[in-house]
Amino acid sequence: MSPPSSSPSADGYPAPRLGSLVYYAVLMVTFLAASSAPTPLYRIYQTSWHFSTTWLTLVFASYVFALLLALLVTGSLSDYIGRRPVVAIAIVGEILSLLLFVVADGLAWVLAARILQGVATGIVTSALAAAMLDSDHTRGPVLASIAPLSGMGIGALFAGLLVTYAPAPMRTVYLVLIVLLVVMGVCLRRIPESVTPRPGALAALRPRATIPPSVRGPLFRVIPAVVSSWALGGFSLSLGPTLVETISGVHNPLVGCLITFLLPFIGGISVLVLRARPPRLAVLLGTACLIVGMFGLLLGVHQRAVGILLVGTAIAGIGFGAAFMGAMRVVMPLAPPTERSALMAAFYVICYLSASTLALGGGIMTQHLGLIPTTYAYGSLVALLSLAAFFGTLTQRPPESEPRAQCTNPA
Repeated sequence: MSPPSSSPSADGYPAPRLGSLVYYAVLMVTFLAASSAPTPLYRIYQTSWHFSTTWLTLVFASYVFALLLALLVTGSLSDYIGRRPVVAIAIVGEILSLLLFVVADGLAWVLAARILQGVATGIVTSALAAAMLDSDHTRGPVLASIAPLSGMGIGALFAGLLVTYAPAPMRTVYLVLIVLLVVMGVCLRRIPESVTPRPGALAALRPRATIPPSVRGPLFRVIPAVVSSWALGGFSLSLGPTLVETISGVHNPLVGCLITFLLPFIGGISVLVLRARPPRLAVLLGTACLIVGMFGLLLGVHQRAVGILLVGTAIAGIGFGAAFMGAMRVVMPLAPPTERSALMAAFYVICYLSASTLALGGGIMTQHLGLIPTTYAYGSLVALLSLAAFFGTLTQRPPESEPRAQCTNPA
């Protein structure tokens, strides 16, 4: 007997499924935790295998570029073949990437593992976000905002602990994640499918990111907020641990990953606290906190004070979460049911492209100018983008008519 499908009701959404929502949220946390798990190890890799900071950021960027390509190719695939098959493929790919990390003995192995990990995460990202919206259209968008942020933070802290205190620091964290993913893969069999398969899957594999016409206006209004927040996220995941160790003088993976943990984890908490606020207010608050947080972070760098740097990071984390959630809540509910996954692919393309290209540029600048001057330049750019997003949102009339317009759309 086939499970109930997501045949749209009058409002285009099925009845809430709490069990499915929790499963997909936990799985997204696991995937994003795996994505940040190598971060505390970057300095160990760099010391052991003697490669430059540019190559360090390229390792991070290779993951993101692979993720983007997978999003563009498979972003709408789950709208055609179902959420569960896409999720199952991604789990297998993620496990294989973690096995490559386990056997890695050089930079080439880590690059290959990060690329495969990026492909697996790209395949699953939009499918999981769409599956959460399918499971509960009210709580789904909130959890789709919280899960990636909390996952990145938890993954960095968890990896830092294992790298610092567990035996075999270059392998233990990956083995633990493999076990978790195997368990999640077994549990997938009990999750009902929310999409009725339909023809067109092969055609949907053409590289593309689809933004439905009804979503374009709201999406373009929030793009500056998305770019500024994810640019900061890319910096913290690639160069953040090196910056903390340089400022503090303490060469400890757990200390180094504090910035990588704080930014997304505090962002997840801000999403939870602000979830009932209007999306426009969340974007305004988020961009304001990004500006203040960047000032604090740069002041900490200037004063060589790790405490000030981390407080600034925490404030920026509030902005990261609020801006990301506000932007997602503006656009996600506006997509027709058959285009949700493709829209999420486009949304995450913007997020990850912002993180990867600017972080890679930061790595190249570090090689030529040094880490501290690069941090000043990078932080100033994030603050200016946030300032532009703040005033752009402030001067826009609240889009109160857009939900009503969507309700009357015959599509």
